[in-house]
Amino acid sequence: MQHQASFNNQLLIAMPGMADPNFSTTVTLVCEHNDDGALGIVINRPMTLNLGGLFEQLDLKPANATVAAAPIMEGGPVGTERGFVLHSPCDRFDHSVSVSPLIQMTLSRDVLDAMACGQGPEKAIVALGYAGWDAGQLEAEMLANTWLSVPANPEIVFDVPFERRWRTAADVLGIDISKLSPDAGHA
Repeated sequence: MQHQASFNNQLLIAMPGMADPNFSTTVTLVCEHNDDGALGIVINRPMTLNLGGLFEQLDLKPANATVAAAPIMEGGPVGTERGFVLHSPCDRFDHSVSVSPLIQMTLSRDVLDAMACGQGPEKAIVALGYAGWDAGQLEAEMLANTWLSVPANPEIVFDVPFERRWRTAADVLGIDISKLSPDAGHA
């Protein structure tokens, strides 16, 4: 069998016909993709819970009102009790994975402690839950035209307003995604 290209550090843009409500109009950053499957974090689904609320649950006192007001992302339907922090490069946290030279994912609480006291990474988004794919599942979904993919861009991940990320990510391909047919097909 031919080895598939990795979707690491790619943004998956849900096609307009996405039937799964967990992923309708989402943009998902693929943080890990290998022969065992893939893990991604949805970066454009803010929850009503903000960082201040999470800090409160963890008995942390936020030093910065702007940080406390930041929404937490609904990172995906799997492991919704687990937290993930996507952030700009920073070498001081226990369990960090480099998604790219410009984006890291940290799974340890120390990053939240640092953020609460104003010493966190320059840019960060916090998500609860993740999107997971079994071996071969993401490749099959790509072949079925479920997703478009573009190389991850830290600006889209951290700076573009949440409600504009889906269209902005598709704009990278020169596509007005709102004009695409929701019916997938092959020519």
